[in-house]
Amino acid sequence: MTAAAVPGIRRGRAGRREVAVVGVALADCGRVDDATPYALHAQAARRALADAGLEHTVVDGLASAGLGTLAPVEVGEYLGLRPTWVDSTSVGGATWEVMAAHAADAIAAGHANVVLLVYGSTARADIRAGRRTGTLSFGARGPLQYEVPYGHTLIAKYAMAARRHMHQYGTTLEQLASVAVQARANAAANPEAMFRTPITVDDVLSSAPIADPFTKLHCCVRSDGGAAVVLAAEEYVRDCRPATPAWVLGTGEHVSHTTMSEWPDFTVSPAAVSGRLAFERAGVRPSEIDFAEIYDAFTYMTLVTLEDLGFCAKGEGGPFVEKNRLTLTGDLPVNTDGGGLSAQHPGMRGLFLLVEAVRQLRGEAGERQLRSPGGDLPRLAVASGTGGWFCSSGTVVLGRG
Repeated sequence: MTAAAVPGIRRGRAGRREVAVVGVALADCGRVDDATPYALHAQAARRALADAGLEHTVVDGLASAGLGTLAPVEVGEYLGLRPTWVDSTSVGGATWEVMAAHAADAIAAGHANVVLLVYGSTARADIRAGRRTGTLSFGARGPLQYEVPYGHTLIAKYAMAARRHMHQYGTTLEQLASVAVQARANAAANPEAMFRTPITVDDVLSSAPIADPFTKLHCCVRSDGGAAVVLAAEEYVRDCRPATPAWVLGTGEHVSHTTMSEWPDFTVSPAAVSGRLAFERAGVRPSEIDFAEIYDAFTYMTLVTLEDLGFCAKGEGGPFVEKNRLTLTGDLPVNTDGGGLSAQHPGMRGLFLLVEAVRQLRGEAGERQLRSPGGDLPRLAVASGTGGWFCSSGTVVLGRG
């Protein structure tokens, strides 16, 4: 069954091959003190190719960012790959959705057949071992030189945006906290999540202050881990292991700003553009989506991205999230693995969104598997990654075929 056969889904432009995600996997995640980032890349890649039922020799495309001086070259060498198509786009957490879009376009156009997206990080272990500090510096040259002297940390920038939303639309701390509570509820059904013990809104509000209005539980966990995704052209799908591939139906990408003074509206994320493009290209509406995987380094990211993807109107994100809609049994399950707030967050987490979306569509999510009241598997999913401090966004719509 191809994407063209899924009711209501529009086939791509004539002459372009359809593209499916045929393999997904995680490397060891959480607390991994005895592995290098390269080892986590290799572990995730091997597992994803095994999941697809493909040999590494068929991989002719590689996308990688965040490791080494020449990311795809060094990673490719370590993995024993000699790709003829590469991508090293690096736009923060949105990197992997943007790379998936680029890979799908390359495959559709015939420039590659099988593309591996792979990531690994020991962000947590490096801090424990003293190999790096807890503060991530983006440098002080170029446009950033005008903000660095004033002490704007990455967390502070997100906090400023959240405060603006609260001021403009009346969004409350309790509503933001409910995002973390629901993420933890989803994580409780995920044996791979770092934190599974239920929390309450009061727990979130009373945790240690980080950057007003965020407390510790408003912020993502810091973990080690890795992930990999294999995309392939339609003619390869029949030879792959998954009985139910996840087809790439539409993608969108957008970059917004790097300096806060160039951000026109703190209450609008770049997902407002990338999401619109992805849905238009997929030929589906937000109301048709069964579940969403959304980048959640902070609770506000989930809330504002839901607005910008069109799941609720601008300014209505607070009331939307406070009614337990985001849980596994809610109207719109979000971050079904527990997200970056509870499951794992080893840095640029966007690839984990794609892994979880595909597992859900294939019916391989175990205890946290989504099903309709009639027992059917979900049919449509969206994964939307955010990079920097709302600097970039990539959105991918996937369909079960």
